[in-house]
Amino acid sequence: MATSRPERAPTYSESLRQRDDDALVALLARRPDLATPSPSTLLSLAARAMNRTSLERALAGLDEPTLHVLEAVLVLDSVGAAATAAAVARATGVDRATITAALVLLDELALVWTPGTRAGGFRPAPGVAEVLGPHPAGLGPVAAAPDGGATTTPSADLPDEAPPGTRAILDALAWGPPVGVAPRADASARRATGWLVGNGYLRATDERHVVLPREVGLALRGGRTHRDVRTSPPVPEVRELPAGTVDAESASAGLEAVRLVARLVTHWTEHPPGVLRAGGLGVRDLRRAALALEVDDPTAAAVVELAAAAGLVADDGDDPPTFSPTLSAEDWLDDDLGDRWATLARGWWRSRRTPWLVGSRDEKGALRAALDPELWRPWVPRLRRSVLDVLDLAPGRALGAADVVAVLRWRTPRAVPPEQAVAGLLREAALLGVTGAGALAPPGRALVASDDAPSGTGPADLGAAFEAVLPHEVDDLLLQGDLTGIVPGRPSRTLERLVEVAADVESRGAATTVRFTPDSVLRALDRGATADELLAELASHSRTPVPQPLEYLVRDTARRHGRVRVGTASSYVRAEDPALLAGIAEDPALRGLGLVLLAPTVLASAAPAGELQEALRARGVPAVVEGPDGRVLVADRAGRRAPDGVAPPRRGRLTTPGRRTGGRARTGVVPGSGARVDEPGAAESRSAQRFADLVARLRAADSRSAAHADGRAGGRRGEASPARGDGQGGAGLAPSGANGHAGEDPAEGTSDPVAALGLLREAIADGAMVWLEVVGPTGSQDRRRVRPLTLDAGRLRAQDPARDAELTVAVHRIASVAPDAPAR
Repeated sequence: MATSRPERAPTYSESLRQRDDDALVALLARRPDLATPSPSTLLSLAARAMNRTSLERALAGLDEPTLHVLEAVLVLDSVGAAATAAAVARATGVDRATITAALVLLDELALVWTPGTRAGGFRPAPGVAEVLGPHPAGLGPVAAAPDGGATTTPSADLPDEAPPGTRAILDALAWGPPVGVAPRADASARRATGWLVGNGYLRATDERHVVLPREVGLALRGGRTHRDVRTSPPVPEVRELPAGTVDAESASAGLEAVRLVARLVTHWTEHPPGVLRAGGLGVRDLRRAALALEVDDPTAAAVVELAAAAGLVADDGDDPPTFSPTLSAEDWLDDDLGDRWATLARGWWRSRRTPWLVGSRDEKGALRAALDPELWRPWVPRLRRSVLDVLDLAPGRALGAADVVAVLRWRTPRAVPPEQAVAGLLREAALLGVTGAGALAPPGRALVASDDAPSGTGPADLGAAFEAVLPHEVDDLLLQGDLTGIVPGRPSRTLERLVEVAADVESRGAATTVRFTPDSVLRALDRGATADELLAELASHSRTPVPQPLEYLVRDTARRHGRVRVGTASSYVRAEDPALLAGIAEDPALRGLGLVLLAPTVLASAAPAGELQEALRARGVPAVVEGPDGRVLVADRAGRRAPDGVAPPRRGRLTTPGRRTGGRARTGVVPGSGARVDEPGAAESRSAQRFADLVARLRAADSRSAAHADGRAGGRRGEASPARGDGQGGAGLAPSGANGHAGEDPAEGTSDPVAALGLLREAIADGAMVWLEVVGPTGSQDRRRVRPLTLDAGRLRAQDPARDAELTVAVHRIASVAPDAPAR
């Protein structure tokens, strides 16, 4: 008579299936990679949660104390101890409240789970031990017997007959690393090592190396898994700067950043640089920009990238292409100072660009150029936020790149950012005025807060935060007789424009010294000003009359200005008869050609030579086209022909979807400079709804699976099913459901590759037996009862007790996996 099947021990997959909907939504929110692509069943979700790649991502976000708690759970569970909150607190030396909070987080991440039979103890998720490595917390492997039994752990107190040097060897290996090299030359050390191996304190791994077993290491540590667990970030204690110093440095840097970007926009309006074939700005063009801005090349690269991130310069899409100011740059130049700074700050905050790499070489040895389309990384916005968060932990204190990396290493020990990237972001923050004297400034704090605000903080709020640290404006210009002037403070908008156009800056600081030269006055006259207007504007900002030398300079330059004029002509008309040319110039039908009489016998035209010739012949003038040497050109009907089709675009061109072409001033962004920004909380709300819908679908699939399994069980109860007497029997594999795998029950087995790998990982973690159906080279299937040992690099290594042998199977040859069950 068939007896009821005894209950199996709970598994990780079952514990995940028993979570309520809110817990599953929270799991998907913290580990969104589990939902992409959408799993078909909760069993598939559990298998993904055990996947090495997903576990690596989850562990990469853990801080140091939480990671140590996970290591303690793994170590305690591996030696057979119940990993309760109290046991973990004793093992780590951390207070109970901190341990409980860490365990709650790990449980929410599904990195630990609680079997119902372990009296409140936690177990690590299958696969965690593989990800953490062979020596968690610096402890060696478990000294367990091959048949699953445990060996006797030697006492931490050595007996009197222990040879000299044994205690020193144990102390050296106790806190890790637990692997040592067996001595050869030193006879005394060789005897001590041999005694420790013979008495179970050490285990020989090969002829040269020994390892300290995990149980012995715990005993030597007094039951502690970690010597010291830091529960707070290691923020260095440095001198706090006065708030006024931070504000002043931030204001000065922000003003300079706005001025440099404005100068770049003006310079590129007049002299737009070309775009490299592979994309980006050439070294010579970058150097020209640095000379125009009067800064070094790295600073010029940062300014160029900042302007591109704010959408003020871009590839214009012409042929040949150039980097030119966009349409929004014109509006930006007319904005208030605070709004201009806010535009730059928001562009920098969203940017994925890496300006600190400009000038370095890639893996192929090519020089990385500014505005290079490949010079972006998706993790830059997250790292930028993390760096500013670290600075916010130490208000008023200047932290270096090494200090910030130390805190970030505590926050994410398994995902430490490169110090070069942190140093680059700190330099950019200092350049923009987000920091002042190395400390986070109020504008930078407002920028971070704008990312967390429920309704978003607009540019006006950021601009107000920046204007709050600025010194008061001054509208005075102290003119002196040596053609210099002094602006005693931050100039007003009108005075700033006047000085920028009509003078050359000699020095900047608390006061700005400028000098008037013939070239600077000529620059103002080129903008359309007259001598009287320029002198009147200078007088309006000066408390004293305009010095006579300056007035002479302005009027003398204005007198010479425009005496020689330069124009553009595409073609010309030459004839010996002045009357004929006069008639052509006055012909109303030819006014669209832009004819200008330069001399009695020479006309200039804005039209091309061919078009001009056709227009003249249409009016009855048999004109011919001549070359530069005066010879008449003969038409070549067999001229070159353009190939059919459209010429392929140049490799590496920066393109922006939806932008117009054919003009220099166009709106566009450099790839990686930014992206569409949702309202704060909008993306999280959409993700939460998507995860809730996914959990509902998984619950429905799980219900169908349970109903399908119950139906099969009812059918089997009505049939005679003789028990097998060879001890090798067990539940057979269930057929797949209508959707391929949705009808599979993990207790019956699965042929779903993802779920099968999950069952194998659970069996490895629990040391359990499974039924493995393997496809041979000829296509035949072999069903074997094995104990999985390792699963790595696409191969399963397992022990076959019936044949007293080990086998290694490629994962792609495994047709199905079923948990072992006792005979009925």
